[in-house]
Amino acid sequence: AKEKDEALKNMMSEEITILEQELPKRQEELEELMNPADPNDNRNVIMEIRAGTGGDESTLFAAELLRMYSRYAERQGWKCQLMSSNRTGLGGFKEVIIVIEGEKIYKALKYEMGVHRVQRIPETEKSGRVHTSAATIAVLPEAEEVDIDIKPSDLRIDTFMSGGHGGQSVNTTYSAVRITHLPTNMVI
Repeated sequence: AKEKDEALKNMMSEEITILEQELPKRQEELEELMNPADPNDNRNVIMEIRAGTGGDESTLFAAELLRMYSRYAERQGWKCQLMSSNRTGLGGFKEVIIVIEGEKIYKALKYEMGVHRVQRIPETEKSGRVHTSAATIAVLPEAEEVDIDIKPSDLRIDTFMSGGHGGQSVNTTYSAVRITHLPTNMVI
């Protein structure tokens, strides 16, 4: 009986050793199944941060988010470049758009998209009340440059007078314009 127990122990320890060696590979496979590869994962990112509810405090929060993501990009060795911004008097941002360039950036940042919320006593608050502020973040993979050739003959341009209430001759001039791309029937 002791020999059977000893043989069973040896078999179990061998199996444990084999399974422990396979564990990292299995974890990697599971990670890949849970987060499948996206064709955009290797692209650079255009990130837009917009102040949401919360007035001046939300613009300050948007500025802090910009600083946080810029510093994160810097630590990762990525290049961060400001495309456009709309600053407020207190040092916040109503909106700011940045381009982040490097390796596998979209893969790292695509889940940052959405509404970010903060609850705190802002510097602008005199009574010590806690305020809730929000900012939205959009993370878009940078598009590839594509040459587009739109022939003028493929466009139908309609001009007409606006309808409804209006002022300053809006209903008496051809101020409404509709452009239709005939091959795709896209209307602008």
